[in-house]
Amino acid sequence: MRKTVSMIDRTAISGYPTYCDGYARPGNNGNGYVSVVKVATGVVEKTDDFLLDGIVAYDRAEANDAYIGQINMETASSFCGIAGNVWGYDLAYNSAIDTLQPMFNAQQYDGSDLPVYDAGPLIDAGIALFGTEQSRRFPPAPGAHVICANKSTTNLRPRAGVPDLAKGEAYGVWCYIALSITRDRENSADLFIEDAGTWTENDNPKDLQAFLDQHQRSVAWSIVACGKDQSVLYDRTFMAYAYTIMEPGFVGTALTVAPYVTLAQRAVPQAGFNALYDVTLSEWEQSVS
Repeated sequence: MRKTVSMIDRTAISGYPTYCDGYARPGNNGNGYVSVVKVATGVVEKTDDFLLDGIVAYDRAEANDAYIGQINMETASSFCGIAGNVWGYDLAYNSAIDTLQPMFNAQQYDGSDLPVYDAGPLIDAGIALFGTEQSRRFPPAPGAHVICANKSTTNLRPRAGVPDLAKGEAYGVWCYIALSITRDRENSADLFIEDAGTWTENDNPKDLQAFLDQHQRSVAWSIVACGKDQSVLYDRTFMAYAYTIMEPGFVGTALTVAPYVTLAQRAVPQAGFNALYDVTLSEWEQSVS
């Protein structure tokens, strides 16, 4: 079920004409927020300082794909609540979702099926909103304090030989994001699950991808378990992953993140914030071009 205009104020407009801002920042208009879905990786060649290498690799993951660079990321628990909106689903609906078929079904605690879909259309919607590093549209304001659901891992692949697992070395890094839409969106929250880890078997990307395809069911298990713990049933789940196999002597970061933002003023149609519930992503892109 998609959200529509209701008695709950979900308006989420930032104080900036061309920048989004973090939720609950001074100058925002409205009680709501917008959740955006992103998974990405970043790599850098190892220097003599692993801490600095990790900073750069993480920074590159923030900048790659949907651009959320230069923000002060604050970590929150992982829910899009009754005052929240999912970008590309509730707002500026990506009609590519209509072409999806479930990748598989998970069984919920009441015995009903939870269909799991590719989150690609939501990932694309985030890129459309924020833009990319080279072609920015309405990214978060530089230096903005942005609350995010997030997980990450940063690891080194040694220049020679096999990775030393005791030192946290690996051939590759990966991350997952899953967004589960609750059946009762007026009284319960949508659930984000973020997962991140290392690949230590070999440097074959096909083997890593095969592992990640299988790992989808583990991620789905965690969704069902969390739903049971809270007596919440979900209508559907959107799931995506990102990964990289590092070159020897490189440090890699895998970042899964869902920023909670308010929209740039110029990202909002002239008819007002609530018009975003009725336009598709392509219609929105045309209106802001």
